[in-house]
Amino acid sequence: MSEPVLYIVATPIGNLADLSERAREVLGSVDHVAAEDTRHSGRLLAHFNIKVPMISVHDHNERQRAEHVINLLRNGESIALVSDAGTPLISDPGFHLVRAVREAGFRVSPVPGSCAFVAALSASGLPSDRFQFIGFLPAKSGARLQALEALSENTETLVFYESTHRIVDSLKAMSEAFGGDRYAVVARELTKTFETIHGDNLEGLLEWIQEDANQQRGEFVVLVQGAEKVLDDESINPEAERILRILAKEMPPKKAAGVAAEITGYKKNRLYQLLID
Repeated sequence: MSEPVLYIVATPIGNLADLSERAREVLGSVDHVAAEDTRHSGRLLAHFNIKVPMISVHDHNERQRAEHVINLLRNGESIALVSDAGTPLISDPGFHLVRAVREAGFRVSPVPGSCAFVAALSASGLPSDRFQFIGFLPAKSGARLQALEALSENTETLVFYESTHRIVDSLKAMSEAFGGDRYAVVARELTKTFETIHGDNLEGLLEWIQEDANQQRGEFVVLVQGAEKVLDDESINPEAERILRILAKEMPPKKAAGVAAEITGYKKNRLYQLLID
């Protein structure tokens, strides 16, 4: 490595075969590995016979460790930042460290790979063109319900992380905030032996998980379908929108809007704006 770099290295979320060849090369070539839990990440490195000194960087010492990492970079050394699993900084420590390193003038380079919520979203069957990643909800029930109620009218897919100890309570709160009929998917233990991806309305999901204690174990991604869009007085009716979308597949937006306007009677500009939106 010709220059000091802080590498942000994604590690497997379960199946160790998911560690990329580039990630292995970087982890084996840097001078230090900065890990959220050195014991946990140490087992990963040992599995691949990677012997590199480790630094502990977690929620409680990240700001203090930043200066140490920057000094190592000033000495010409490179560091790889890893979390316990998946992509660092995604509901994990690292934000303050990365910002400090960038502000100190050193290069930060991502080494992409596994990410639990991306894996879950790709296999959920829910709309993925627009989604909002929430991460972990508040631990206290009142704050959790309040946070969910604030999201109840969002029309994009909502993505949450949840733990074994709170999965049932979180599904209850989601059912209360979004309504029991809202469709959702629970993705559990992704890429591991007991991987489960199960979809139903929230009421059905809650009943399913309460009936099987085994399904309450592990690490969870919960994906909730967005709220239905409410049509106002200026909205295009569904049939006109269907015609517009069909035409838009075959011609440029402005032309599609013009043809749809002739068919439906809506103004061309209104239809064009709908396509742009």
